Amino acid sequence: MGDLLGVAVLGAGHIGADHIRRLDQVVSGARVAAVADPDTARAKEAAAGIEGVSVHAEAEAALDAAGVAAVLIASPDPAHEEALLAAYARGLPVLCEKPLVPDSAGALRVLEAEARLGRRLTQTGFMRRYDAEYRQLKSLLDSGRLGRPLMLHCTHRNVSSPPGFTSAMLVSSSVSHEIDAARWLLGQEVTAVTVLRPRSSAYAPAGLLDPQFVLFETSAGTLVDVEVFVNCGFGYQVRCEAVCEAGSARIGDGHTMVVTAEGGAREEVPQDYLVRFADAYDREMQAWVDATRQGRVTGPGAWDGYVASAVAEAGVRALESGHRTTVELAARPELYAGVDR
Repeated sequence: MGDLLGVAVLGAGHIGADHIRRLDQVVSGARVAAVADPDTARAKEAAAGIEGVSVHAEAEAALDAAGVAAVLIASPDPAHEEALLAAYARGLPVLCEKPLVPDSAGALRVLEAEARLGRRLTQTGFMRRYDAEYRQLKSLLDSGRLGRPLMLHCTHRNVSSPPGFTSAMLVSSSVSHEIDAARWLLGQEVTAVTVLRPRSSAYAPAGLLDPQFVLFETSAGTLVDVEVFVNCGFGYQVRCEAVCEAGSARIGDGHTMVVTAEGGAREEVPQDYLVRFADAYDREMQAWVDATRQGRVTGPGAWDGYVASAVAEAGVRALESGHRTTVELAARPELYAGVDR
């Protein structure tokens, strides 16, 4: 196992457990060296059967465990900042699930801490950049064949929201993926956010403003709208249509299994993001492992994580105020100059 990248996984919940499985069974060149979760029984269950793994209640104990050379952060959002700074103190490369840090002030502290190191250590987990359909759309837009993009129409639907999900989290958690995807697809920054609130679904928990309609303005004048609906009831559905000067292109309609029987046809709809984006997560993880073993950082970084948090914060203010809200960004550190969005 000495030739494999030893990874400490922080968090053994829904996505953390899936990443543990992915590192152990899917990705090449890496192994799970340690797992940390305050619920050690859950951590032991997620790590069951993996040779040489150690289980810890505390994140820093996992970072200091034997054989750890990199970190995957899949812990609850409020724990990210402390874990990232601890990884930086040890010089460990990190793949951090989004959000990098939920609030922009914390994300800026992380960004500045990495900049002081003088080298990039962080990849932020915006896995849509690794999805085959999103990459195809990105390639098409970059080619210029359809002219300049004028609008992006996005849909983000979940079967149901988890306990404790708030109206603000529709923007800060769910729509954060669209924030990064729009920046990456268009090569533009988001400059202002407006959030409209249609009447709430009868199936949304009491007090939850669901669905919402989010409108982004960009630095080049492209408009991006997002329908976010986290209690749609029927499945997990993500779509994006780019409307350009000379044509349009839509992704997210890819078919899963279609069953024809009893005089009709029925198409399966994924019920979970881990199903819809399974291949994207696999590619993201493999790319991170490969780059880390070569001493490089690729993909969305700490700057992208900070920008997503800042835009999401503006979106929450827009939701609460009912007014168009501008996005204010800190100066981009020199370390990230020239880094592709």
